[in-house]
Amino acid sequence: MPGIDLWQHADGVWHHAFAAQPLPPLWLVVGSGALALAAVASARVWPITRTVVTIVHEGGHAIVALATGQRRVRVRLYRDTAGETVSASGAAGVGIALTAAAGYPAPSLAGLGAAAMLAAGHVTGMLLLGLVLLAGLAVAVRNPYGILAVLATGATLAVICLYASALIQAGFGYAMTWFLLFGGVRPVMELHRQRRRGRTQRSDADQLARLTRMPGGAWVTIFGIFALAALVVSGLWLVRFR
Repeated sequence: MPGIDLWQHADGVWHHAFAAQPLPPLWLVVGSGALALAAVASARVWPITRTVVTIVHEGGHAIVALATGQRRVRVRLYRDTAGETVSASGAAGVGIALTAAAGYPAPSLAGLGAAAMLAAGHVTGMLLLGLVLLAGLAVAVRNPYGILAVLATGATLAVICLYASALIQAGFGYAMTWFLLFGGVRPVMELHRQRRRGRTQRSDADQLARLTRMPGGAWVTIFGIFALAALVVSGLWLVRFR
């Protein structure tokens, strides 16, 4: 019966989430990384897949907003891969600054955490944690396209967790991890180019420049250093511990 079959799959996922699994071969780790890099570097693929990075970016804003005491946090995601996170009751200046600073590092931080779990052999656990975080974010999303994007991403993770073989789960998990790491670098580069051309005054870096005594360019540099450091450290974990 379909219900019993689904329950059996879910029970298997729960069991594997807490058990270390064999590490995949090097060709899968390197191949998934090359695929993720191609997706981020592609002028055709990136505008589509960037939505995943935006989801994590806005999720970072939302988590820090809640952690600093802000309430009624609302997230919107748009078709052009832009997003925004707002709250009806603001925190103190430090809380607002931390919230503004959380977006760009979020994909790299998520990739770093995923790499640590993969290096420990917890592929299913990493995918399941991503599904839980998406479910939490879905509650805060307030526009139709944003809800659709989060649900589609969550459904993909659920199908992989429930029905994919161990090898496919590993390939998907490593590809997504590499994608978050590479995808954490490119938006910072894009932000740098946009600010140099004077095309943005509402970015996170510009908001931080108004909230702190540091110029926006310094914040872009900090974002870039963090993204590159996360990529290097995670890459060593993924390739060495397998």
